[in-house]
Amino acid sequence: MHEDKFPGHKFLPYLLIAPSIAVIFIFLIGPFGKSIYESFFVSTPFGTRTIYVGLRNYIRLFSSPDYLNSAVVTFKFAAFVIIIGLSVSLAIAQLLNQKIRGVGFYQVALIWTYAISPTVAGVIWASMFAPATGLIPYIVSMLSGGYKMNWMTNGQLALFIVSAAATWKMLGYNIIFFLAGLQNVPGEFLEAAQIDGASPWKAFWRITFPMLSPTTSFLLFVNMLYAFFQVFGLIDIMTHGGPGNATELLVYKLYRDGFIHLNTGFASAQSFVIFFVISTVAIIQLRIVTRKAIYFR
Repeated sequence: MHEDKFPGHKFLPYLLIAPSIAVIFIFLIGPFGKSIYESFFVSTPFGTRTIYVGLRNYIRLFSSPDYLNSAVVTFKFAAFVIIIGLSVSLAIAQLLNQKIRGVGFYQVALIWTYAISPTVAGVIWASMFAPATGLIPYIVSMLSGGYKMNWMTNGQLALFIVSAAATWKMLGYNIIFFLAGLQNVPGEFLEAAQIDGASPWKAFWRITFPMLSPTTSFLLFVNMLYAFFQVFGLIDIMTHGGPGNATELLVYKLYRDGFIHLNTGFASAQSFVIFFVISTVAIIQLRIVTRKAIYFR
């Protein structure tokens, strides 16, 4: 900021941004620093005594089969949400970008999935797939001649259903941005490709999709954050991390260790590891994917 924009009020710009900076320090930087500090300690369940243990929490973390299982489950879950979610969203956005009757209704209807809270989404999907009363198990049983679909005892099926629920929850958000990107693709480029004899499929991959690269880069990052951090409510409502540990994502294991088992030092180490992994992946994405993005001028 330049002082000539605020004549006679030299410190006014700093006063205006002070509340935002204070919020960042109080609610983000402060707790994060404390979490890193606590990761080097173990404490009694009620915090009456703490003991410095150095890197013992981190060593225990990477030697724990349960934690390594949660890491594998999380990456499977994230891969499904990102790859399947973005692919389906782009396909739906491409259909909505066509001149069809009632397109406005479809656009609004598909956006509703993002407006629903993760808790409500979890209740909807848990009700649909309830083994005894759910609509989906009933339909599967009718079509298969009596097969009992019970995802509460099948770990792989439970992970698939939870991943599908999380993907569905994020569809509306992805569709909004892909649709906006598609509407900004210059029509003359597509017309020129059509005149040259390019098929719609080839025109999409050679013209439309490359010009969606800024939108795709942004949605890759947002969906990655969503898959790692924002699905706690969905998991808690649908499976509680079960059956067994089949759907225990890293963020849910952190909750269990920190708030149920009251092992704050171990949970703090987990939070730092998650932050480090996400930050590393984000930096790589920003340097590689965003650099190759095509921006139309």
